[in-house]
Amino acid sequence: MRDLDLKSLRLLVAVCDLGNMKDAAAQEHIEPSAISKRIAQLEDAIGTQVLVRGRRGAEPTPAGRALLEHARNVLFTMDRIEADMAAFKGGIKGQVRVVASASAIAESLLDDLTAFMRAPEHQDIKVDIEERFSKDIVSMVREGVVSLGVCWSNIDFGGLEHRPYRRDELTLAVPLAHPLAQHEALHFEDTLAYEHVGLQPSTAVHTMLGRAAAKAGGHMSYRVVVSNFDAAFRVVAAGLGISVVPRQVSEIYVSAGQVRIIPLLNDWAHREFAICYRRHGDLTPAAERLLEFLVNQAAQADTPAA
Repeated sequence: MRDLDLKSLRLLVAVCDLGNMKDAAAQEHIEPSAISKRIAQLEDAIGTQVLVRGRRGAEPTPAGRALLEHARNVLFTMDRIEADMAAFKGGIKGQVRVVASASAIAESLLDDLTAFMRAPEHQDIKVDIEERFSKDIVSMVREGVVSLGVCWSNIDFGGLEHRPYRRDELTLAVPLAHPLAQHEALHFEDTLAYEHVGLQPSTAVHTMLGRAAAKAGGHMSYRVVVSNFDAAFRVVAAGLGISVVPRQVSEIYVSAGQVRIIPLLNDWAHREFAICYRRHGDLTPAAERLLEFLVNQAAQADTPAA
């Protein structure tokens, strides 16, 4: 197969998105006949038909749909390359892709990213943020799919470089009328007799709590399993169970009088996050600037007020 032409792939995506060559031609500032010629050359290069042309427009064949998915990925990657290369032309520019655990995103990471992007000197830096499970975060960073990963610091980084980020505390959220609501503090083991609201089994929190329960000679009983902490708080507020949650994300629910937060006395309830990356020397200028900003934000948060 001859090398595929990026312009032809871009035109294929435009035709499939808009449904016909006329609208695609107007969007891409090119004649419809030129698009038709490009598509024909593309079909000749791969040896199969990718579009079916009819009175109502054009739609991809099965082979065309497969090519369309690859074309979108290729074009997205090319746009990222262009943005990253722009970082070497004077000021710092570029696009940084970050993956993070649900806990990190639910707590301070989004606020820190917002502060970073609001700074005038970072106006030409774009940031993509995606939620992933901790084990996937390490894999994506190691494979070079993303620049930075944010997850618990007790994970096996497998040779990745990492820097300390923020700290948090796991607490127990209970309905106001729950039997445990009268306690000032609890050990996690004291909660095992009650139904919990938990995150999905593939999350680090779920795994950690399961191990803690087993170590205490018990097991977790889940009334509801949800996808994020916000949903967990809503279920707890509805009186359907209790949940182990980060203290920082509980403030809005406590202030609304919907739940009570009880400290956990277990050592593992105090956690630290870390930012991981392949090698510092491999980071783009934009990714390096974001890394240093996040580390500094965390350091300032940990510094006691004078």
